[in-house]
Amino acid sequence: FELSQPAHELQQWLEEQSVSGAGELTVRRVVGADGRSRAYLNGQAVPVQLLREAGNILIDIHGQHEFQSLTRSATQRALLDGYGSLTGLTTQVGSAHRVWLELLNRTLELESKARDRDTRLELLRYQAQELQALQLKAGEIDALGEERARLANRGRLAQGAQTALAELYENEAASAHAGVSRALQALRGLAALDGKLAVVLPMLEEASIQVREAARELERYRETLDVDAARQDEVERRLAAIEELSRKHRVAAPELPERARQLGVELQALERAELDLALVRTELAAALQSYRALAQELSGKRERAAHTLARDITARVQTLGISGGRFEADVTQHGNAEPTEHGIDSIEFRVTANPGQPPRALAKVASGGELARLSLAVQVACSADATRCMVFDEVDAGIGGAVAEIVGRELRALGAGAQVLCVTHLPQVACQAHHQLRVTKLTDGRTTRITVSELSAKDRVEELARMLGGIEVSGKAREHAREMLHAATLVPGKAVRGEADHAPPVSGETTPVATLRGVAPSAEDETVRQPRPPAARGR
Repeated sequence: FELSQPAHELQQWLEEQSVSGAGELTVRRVVGADGRSRAYLNGQAVPVQLLREAGNILIDIHGQHEFQSLTRSATQRALLDGYGSLTGLTTQVGSAHRVWLELLNRTLELESKARDRDTRLELLRYQAQELQALQLKAGEIDALGEERARLANRGRLAQGAQTALAELYENEAASAHAGVSRALQALRGLAALDGKLAVVLPMLEEASIQVREAARELERYRETLDVDAARQDEVERRLAAIEELSRKHRVAAPELPERARQLGVELQALERAELDLALVRTELAAALQSYRALAQELSGKRERAAHTLARDITARVQTLGISGGRFEADVTQHGNAEPTEHGIDSIEFRVTANPGQPPRALAKVASGGELARLSLAVQVACSADATRCMVFDEVDAGIGGAVAEIVGRELRALGAGAQVLCVTHLPQVACQAHHQLRVTKLTDGRTTRITVSELSAKDRVEELARMLGGIEVSGKAREHAREMLHAATLVPGKAVRGEADHAPPVSGETTPVATLRGVAPSAEDETVRQPRPPAARGR
């Protein structure tokens, strides 16, 4: 298939499947002698299911017992939007929906975290307040540890300090200070007699000073030990509080200040998240309002397009041999429903083929031939922009004469913008084709073969004459066939080029022929009508 301008659905599907290819898609399935098969898209091995998905997008089959995309809600919505030239607005709605959905997911994520965050915030605030109330200072733990040891042994320390003080100063008869003083007094008189003693005097004077200073320090130290038991209890309580928080936070006591800093950082982040949630909720409400405004505008335009489309298709089905047929396009708005990328509407095509009967959904139309013609009317009215290749079977069931000619003209018009294959037994339909193929089933009693051959201009005359006159082809039948072919090129409407301008896009190995081969296996000869192919065509 050539994909010079692939439909959005096909382009998106190819990207999702990571299928590469510049403007071309080759679909291949190999069935071995053992019955096993392999599937390929552009030479890449893929599951067979992907071939089915590709076929559903590339080929639209209209006929009894065949897959009919026109009955799908997505197809009906795309056709209506295309008919009403609403593609740009639907793109805006889709973009607004994506913005809303992203904000919704962000809101749900923040709300999910918020349920745990409230509990976490309460805990963090309590822990932060505890650490803040502790007011632990640098070096305080070491100082408290030393003070605890000192207070616990203050009796021994006081006794030792008192003994040392007595030995240094307080014992007048035997203290160190008294001894140094007596030594100074004895040497001062002798220094005049021997100058060598003069160097000793400064040493003793310095020793006397040091002893007095040491005594004063011991006195002050002894006073510090003279405290009540309340201070010891205070130190113990302070250390116990530090140790308790250390256990609670599972960190060493000196690391508590760092733990307090970490809690503060986390607390600020969670408090900011509360503000973020409020902000996202505001943005979500604004995004929803923007989406609904666009969706309401789209819904209104869909309503107007649906009325016009209903009149257009109803008029067309009247000319296609469905007298009393009526078409309706229902647009039901679901304003309070959750937004979707396609808007707030559900769209359903409904038809009736008989007067007095209420319209029903396309999927419930019983007659395959009627459905094929209804589908033809819809596709022609909507220009089939999204359909790459259409196959019509039984489109001529139960009709003939002028109605058959009108059906052929509609198919020809449709073929000017899309690739169309039609299985037909009517010369009025076949003569309208840009190209004509003949499908023939041959049997020798043991095997059956089906051949597909392209008809030249001369062969087309013969084939149409055979379809007009039967086995024996007369000159009048040939002349009538030539007139029909000539008249087909004069039909007003969409431009139609000559057959010679287009190479035949179908060969004996194409999927459409394989599909057609399975449509009417009982027919001895069938003619395949194929108007000019568009950007995507079977090769």
